[in-house]
Amino acid sequence: METNQYLIEHYSNHYDEDSRLESRHGSVEFLTTMHYISNYIKPGDRVLEIGAGTGRYSHALARQGYKVDAVELVEHNIEIFRRNIRPEETISVVQGNALDLSIFPDNKYDITLLLGPLYHLYNKEDKRQALNEAIRVTKPGGVIFAAYVISDGCLLDEGFKRGNINVSEYIENGLIDPQTFAAKSEPKDLFELVRKEDIDELMSVFPVSRLHYAASDGCALFMREAVDAMNREEFELYLKYHLATCEREDLLGVTSHAVDIFRK
Repeated sequence: METNQYLIEHYSNHYDEDSRLESRHGSVEFLTTMHYISNYIKPGDRVLEIGAGTGRYSHALARQGYKVDAVELVEHNIEIFRRNIRPEETISVVQGNALDLSIFPDNKYDITLLLGPLYHLYNKEDKRQALNEAIRVTKPGGVIFAAYVISDGCLLDEGFKRGNINVSEYIENGLIDPQTFAAKSEPKDLFELVRKEDIDELMSVFPVSRLHYAASDGCALFMREAVDAMNREEFELYLKYHLATCEREDLLGVTSHAVDIFRK
């Protein structure tokens, strides 16, 4: 099992993961995912977060009184995670890889969060291995949340709008299909960009039931300046609109992140 050194370098030295979900536009993804978690989590439930980063979700749930275990690959993130633990939290974090959760037994957790690892796995076998491990450690009837980076939202935002991605250059280098504009990614690109049809095909082999598939941040990144400029009332109204529309089939591709929610 080869560790992605590009990933370690990125999160250790170049990216402030601890603040990613704290901006107003970034909080849409967090608030959306927490909204769905709240619909399924019950008093006394055990939670596992796989690829916990610096622990934004883990700490939020532990502070609500849930028992949370977490596993994270990057030591730098674990250090921040541990610094943020409060005395009232029942929480643990260990270093590990989403592809091998052998330190955790079968059928233990009521809620399993896989909210980061699938961003950084680049072939079907590894993605299915991570999903299989998440399903294995979840109780029958438990709920798994799996997050993805969606190619069209990123292409619209980082490419056509902001110019951080040179779309023509990506096409020339074979990273974007010139006909369909589907994206290809490698470890050095850091993020695996997919579409819903890729996720549907990936999940087709698992005996699970999909509960929701949601555009977890919708247009929030694409219109981040407008979202960040909203006052509290305007933002609350925008968030209400987003939650009302984030499962609409005609809007699912226009997002930078999506969350697939399914029951074991």
